[in-house]
Amino acid sequence: MTTVQTNKVPDDLLATMNGTKSKSTAVEETQDRFMKLLVTQMKNQDPLNPLDNAQVTSQMAQLSTVTGIDKLNTTLQALQGSYQTSQTLQATDMIGHGVLVPGSDIALVEGASVFGVDIPESIDSMQVTIRAPGGQVVRTMNMGAQEAGTLPLTWDGKTDKGEDAPDGVYKFQISAVREDKAIATKTLSFGEVSSVTSGAAGIKLTIPGLGTVGFADVRQIY
Repeated sequence: MTTVQTNKVPDDLLATMNGTKSKSTAVEETQDRFMKLLVTQMKNQDPLNPLDNAQVTSQMAQLSTVTGIDKLNTTLQALQGSYQTSQTLQATDMIGHGVLVPGSDIALVEGASVFGVDIPESIDSMQVTIRAPGGQVVRTMNMGAQEAGTLPLTWDGKTDKGEDAPDGVYKFQISAVREDKAIATKTLSFGEVSSVTSGAAGIKLTIPGLGTVGFADVRQIY
């Protein structure tokens, strides 16, 4: 009778081939290196001056701190990745929607336009001045008292003379006053989101006519 011998594959090698054996994590590697150093130190300590309990406890506490920091970093990285993914999905839903973002342009189309302003505190009066590309004043609008917050505004394309201004891109500025003191405001332009990109610089929205703006710069969505 002929006996056929077979070479048994070691269990650890088989596990690796099957993909069931995972690599040591950074935390496990740190613990392993620390323990090796500690054991080596204890083996080679001076018998007449051995490590006392306080020293061993202190070193173990250091290992625990390092391990905790590594685990915390891993958790934070996972949370950051999840947050970025969530932001990207939210930003994608904005494609095709109108938004108010920092800017001072007004796009007048068929006698209609939308723009806005961020007001940091309540004001007694506010004036909007719209200028043509050449700098001349086209329309001045007195908006009266306003509360703090994001305020959307519209312009019907009429000039101060009651004439229809031609379609195009205009500039506007805001003058706000409270108790005879000028209040700084932030002008907002309106545009429609055409695409969304995500990268190292964060999530960016592309708005024709306004360029690329950050996701966090959006003040209002329509």
